[in-house]
Amino acid sequence: MASKPLLVCFSHLRWNFVFQRPQHLLSRAAASHRVLFVEEPLHRPDEAGLPRMDLRLTDEGVLVATPILPQGLDEVRADAAQRALLDDLLEGPSGTEDVAVAWYYTPMALSFSGHLQPVVTVYDCMDELSAFRGASPGLRLLERRLMQRADLVFTGGRSLYEAKRGLHPHTHLFASGVDVMHFAPARNTRPGHGEPADQVGLPRPRLGWFGVVDERMDLDLVRRVAELRPDWCIVMLGPVVKIDPASLPRLPNIHWLGMKGHDELPGYLASWDVGLMPFALNESTRYISPTKTPEYLAAGVPVVCTPIADVVRDWGEHGLATIASTAEEMVAGAEAAMRQPRAEWLPRADERLALISWDSVWARMRSLIGQAAARRPADGLQSRVMTGSTAAPPHV
Repeated sequence: MASKPLLVCFSHLRWNFVFQRPQHLLSRAAASHRVLFVEEPLHRPDEAGLPRMDLRLTDEGVLVATPILPQGLDEVRADAAQRALLDDLLEGPSGTEDVAVAWYYTPMALSFSGHLQPVVTVYDCMDELSAFRGASPGLRLLERRLMQRADLVFTGGRSLYEAKRGLHPHTHLFASGVDVMHFAPARNTRPGHGEPADQVGLPRPRLGWFGVVDERMDLDLVRRVAELRPDWCIVMLGPVVKIDPASLPRLPNIHWLGMKGHDELPGYLASWDVGLMPFALNESTRYISPTKTPEYLAAGVPVVCTPIADVVRDWGEHGLATIASTAEEMVAGAEAAMRQPRAEWLPRADERLALISWDSVWARMRSLIGQAAARRPADGLQSRVMTGSTAAPPHV
């Protein structure tokens, strides 16, 4: 029996981090492909030996590879080490040509994987990484090279699509999808039944956030909302990244509960009255299209968000998200959202959610990958992308 074709993904996000776009898509890709998910390296000061690759197979069938490098390697030696580790992992009867799809989330990975010869190269641009805090000065150059090499460019939101579509002839908009069934239990859970232990006893109303807490969040806005309504409970879930935890506002009605697993989220959302999206308006949020917008709605939680362009156009203009520029507007929007019966807005939300499942997003992406393979010269390689007609490398 022919093996599944190999898809190698290079990601700036770790698989065990917040469950978001890469995990949703590549978990589905694993049904038709062997998926190798290559993370950014970890530099270990106690690593005195040779670089090595840590491997683990996820429940979704994705093989996660993490390069472990000694502390102190400069960029050139780190790239050389990662290339050698990657080549060793991919070594098989047909060498590195066994790669059917090279899937990039980070252009930085091109510095050690540019020698690969996949049938199809995909750049799934989910963020404008060059605008993030700590971005490498070389990222823009590597992105230009990746755009030249890519057969397909997918964008994670409308604003990103508008920014990238003139740079590549095969750029496609794939905004955030949603797994409705995953969040559906939040609508059906009885109040107080099976509630997470660290949320038991917190007063109502509850306004919540889940996701990464970093430079994209307006912490002063969170503080001001809490000050304006000290009787409201604000629940904040997620890891704190790239900012000083001491900068988090500490008020009696703000509860920082830390990172939660994806499977735990419906249990928290079941008793939330409003889903907050207090994003700052800066370069790092200019192009974002938050996955949590449809996820809040799938859980039956109304959304109040700062004026992020993609949220305004895709959700706010359709009456499915309340847009608020100030703390006072956010408080007023939350009060209005809590007064509005769910029967007035939830059916309209469900109509929209039914159109953007992650299953349908992946199905359309896979179709485009097949079309891209068909555009290649008739050398027999394109059949590997969809049918997997070559032997599998022994390690993958």
